[in-house]
Amino acid sequence: MIKTKFDYDKYLRKNTLPHIWCPGCGDGIILKALLRAIDKCEYPKDDVVIASGIGCASRLPGYVDFNTIHTTHGRALTFATGIKMFKPRLKVIAISGDGDALAIGGNHFIHAARRNIDLTMIIFNNYTYGMTGGQYSPTQPLGTYSTTTSFGSFEQPFDACNLAQAAGATWVGRSTSYHAVQLEKFMVSALKHTGFSVLEVITNCHISFGRRNKMKSPVEMVKYQKEKAIPIRSAENMSDEELVGRFKTGIFLEDTDKPEFSSEYRKMAETLKTK
Repeated sequence: MIKTKFDYDKYLRKNTLPHIWCPGCGDGIILKALLRAIDKCEYPKDDVVIASGIGCASRLPGYVDFNTIHTTHGRALTFATGIKMFKPRLKVIAISGDGDALAIGGNHFIHAARRNIDLTMIIFNNYTYGMTGGQYSPTQPLGTYSTTTSFGSFEQPFDACNLAQAAGATWVGRSTSYHAVQLEKFMVSALKHTGFSVLEVITNCHISFGRRNKMKSPVEMVKYQKEKAIPIRSAENMSDEELVGRFKTGIFLEDTDKPEFSSEYRKMAETLKTK
């Protein structure tokens, strides 16, 4: 069977290109994986909504030919929630960076997970505020450097996947921009899941994070992802000491039993109509 070249053009707003991402940034890989995943799911373009907040990752909606909205910092999930509640048939996707999702948007994140509303959230985790000067973010690894942690970060970082599970999300996974084929598969699974699905993608910012941490090129950062990523099953056979400085990849949770928020809301509304 001969593979045909994927037609990205049909999903892009070409008049908004070229994009603003730095050469070698992993965000473009994530964008392409998302377009392939949406295509595999066979969603009509008019049924897809992508909402974002502020940051490098949040520029993605401007380049794609779906229903899109670029919102305020940390508020992608609030807008996405409103859209899903008003038009439940739509496939709604929230795009956030690690700071956008887990710092200023952290409260919205845990409550979207608690409610288990049928949204897919994709977190672009590059360990930094890449657009605004390279400040440290809630996910920055211990001992690493940024413009605001010039002596090394001593704060314990958030594990986005652990946080999502603890807060109530019903699909949780992690991949990287290096593992492009795996990333696409995880996106398809997350998009098809009914409930709040969270996919964290470890991606590279060699400009703001890498060059302050002895990884000055995209190649060095991609090698970092390859070497530090440990599949869940492999991690089961490793000691805590062996896992220091590494991160697990895979699908951590896929729960289909928990009620979904917007459908439960509609049930309640129908019940009230009869009273």
